[in-house]
Amino acid sequence: MTDTEPATEQTPVAVRVQILATEHWSLLATRQLAWTEAFTRAGLFLTVLSAAVVALALVAQTGEDFSMFALVLLPVVLLLGLATFLRLAEINDEDAWLLIGMNRLRRGYFDIAPELEPYFVTSGRDDRAGLLTTRGLDVMARMPLPVQVVVSTPVVIGVLDAVVFGAIGGIVAGVAGLSTGPAVGVGVLAGLLLTGLLAFVPSRHLGAWKTYRPRFPRPVHASAPAPGSSGAGASPRQGGEPS
Repeated sequence: MTDTEPATEQTPVAVRVQILATEHWSLLATRQLAWTEAFTRAGLFLTVLSAAVVALALVAQTGEDFSMFALVLLPVVLLLGLATFLRLAEINDEDAWLLIGMNRLRRGYFDIAPELEPYFVTSGRDDRAGLLTTRGLDVMARMPLPVQVVVSTPVVIGVLDAVVFGAIGGIVAGVAGLSTGPAVGVGVLAGLLLTGLLAFVPSRHLGAWKTYRPRFPRPVHASAPAPGSSGAGASPRQGGEPS
């Protein structure tokens, strides 16, 4: 070191832990807000959908113009459902990035006190397997990717959206003069069409795995972790952003 270079001192361990903990709690609070919004949006959509079904059933019993009432009510329900689906997909992305940050901070804890790592059930790795371990879904890492997608909340909401859209299509076809059989066929085709369009959203998110590169991946030569360790339960994938 020359005389003109400033002297550098290593940050004390206590200060490093305090900084890591502050950031960790900040990410945790943000993640809690995101999950609260997700539950609220999904619950609101399901409540409105249930109320709409009850209202349609009552209108059908009264003999009023069912088709007109349905064509006024169901598009509003569909709009709410589509907004819920898209927002849940975004919340999943936000949650994944928050988990990446928390796993990296946990890696910082382990670097300071490596002897504590076996006592953590969460991971200090920011690859896909490490994120699934932190979520408590390390078993799902060994499941086929389509299964992981199907059981997600956005997909459930998307299927309900497709059913509502199919019902709208069938009612419109009936109002246009088609008989029951062709009208049902139009409704089924409409539902399948929306399902295909909505499928592009999770597939786009899953495709982001190809560009993501973890900073602290699990070593390829590492053996399977023992129960209670912070390692992943499946072989890590070297890239990707979870959905």
